[in-house]
Amino acid sequence: MNETPYLIDFGPGIVRRASAVFQKGITALELPNLKRAFLTHLHSDHTAGYPDLLLTPWVLGRDKPLTVYGPRGLEHMTDHILMAYQEDILFRINGLEGANTLGGRIEAHEIETGTVYQDRNIKVDAFPVEHGKWPAFGFRFTTPDRTIAISGDTTPCDTLVEAARGCDVLVHEVYSEQGFKHRPSDWQHYHRNMHTSTVELAEIANKVRPGLLVLYHQLFWGVPEENLVQEIRDLYSGEVVSGKDLDVF
Repeated sequence: MNETPYLIDFGPGIVRRASAVFQKGITALELPNLKRAFLTHLHSDHTAGYPDLLLTPWVLGRDKPLTVYGPRGLEHMTDHILMAYQEDILFRINGLEGANTLGGRIEAHEIETGTVYQDRNIKVDAFPVEHGKWPAFGFRFTTPDRTIAISGDTTPCDTLVEAARGCDVLVHEVYSEQGFKHRPSDWQHYHRNMHTSTVELAEIANKVRPGLLVLYHQLFWGVPEENLVQEIRDLYSGEVVSGKDLDVF
């Protein structure tokens, strides 16, 4: 909004995908603009791009610290990433690159439930979700013209329904109920207690009634994408799409 990007999670490849979107004409995602991010939880598939998000936009000109908001454990992770790349950072500042001293820093904020960020464009509220024993959050983004809720990784929970109710866009994780039936029993136990099935998501969507339901973090397990979407459409009449990298809604 207003050429200001807000990232949610930073899995592998995030900087390259942001660059690809910039090349498609979304100028807000020029890499030096990547200055603020919101982390749902610390699982590696949501955080493995953290060093790249720190270093590459800085090398390309970011002149302010990367600011990150996330759950307990974020500060510990941040300290160790900065320690791991300390020599690189020092050489970039003091060597021939002559890099600025601010863009290679991180301001990490461990959050609780409630409003965690606000500026002239947006208000961000965090709500707890249920992802096993992980401290995990979903987020509701309120702008002057729309509200967007994102689930993070979660099983069905009342906190998400209440936070997302009536939003314009709900971005929610999902796995195929049909594909799930072919998973080994130990993995079935894991996913039932960590994630949300198509059947469960349809029930959530019927309560929330978003303007648009966007599926992400999809677990297909051999089921075609159109079948996964149909599993939801069989139980939910609202608009639903399966999100892909570089999609714009």
